[in-house]
Amino acid sequence: MIFNFSQCQRQLVLNCQWLEMDQLEKPVYYQGNQKILIGISYTTDKFPTEYVPTVFENYQTKVRVDEREVDLSLWDTAGQEGYNNVRQLSYDNTDVFLIVYSVVESNSFSNALHKWHPELNKDKFEQIPKIFVGNKIDMRNEGNSNHVKKTAAEQLIKNLKCNLFEVSALTQEGLRPLFDTAIQIALKKKLNAINDAQKPSQPANDSQCCQLI
Repeated sequence: MIFNFSQCQRQLVLNCQWLEMDQLEKPVYYQGNQKILIGISYTTDKFPTEYVPTVFENYQTKVRVDEREVDLSLWDTAGQEGYNNVRQLSYDNTDVFLIVYSVVESNSFSNALHKWHPELNKDKFEQIPKIFVGNKIDMRNEGNSNHVKKTAAEQLIKNLKCNLFEVSALTQEGLRPLFDTAIQIALKKKLNAINDAQKPSQPANDSQCCQLI
């Protein structure tokens, strides 16, 4: 399973392999701001206080989800505006899209809502699950009109049939539930695909019908 973190400036990919079964090759995309800090904080179990790379360096870690050990590997890839067509080609075989915004910037949420979600919801991607992720909750001031309140975000997102998680890369609040859920969704899709492939095909003359007597 691959988590792909993309932004105008750069794109990240998180490769997650279930060790006791076939590799999950379908990617999970992660669009929006602060993806680098979220990725570093989650994979290294600490927030980078002295050095934040402009290009996301490779990281590896192991986590347990539903009694399964997961080996995670993250690396950086190009995601500039000039790579729009290439980026969209890489959406094929995705299991889950994660759309990230900053809760302290209303423009960031608007961008996630009106730019990234429509791009990730076109044509064959429409049925792929999507999760909105609000970052920087440690900095949110409920009295600031420019900050995105969770209730307001939920109201706008609910009609899109998407889940919403709020996290803090600094305190790591919400990171574990977010990634656990994304991994669970990807694994469920993988197992469903395997089960569907193993089902015997129904004979053509065995189709259901309605008979009038």
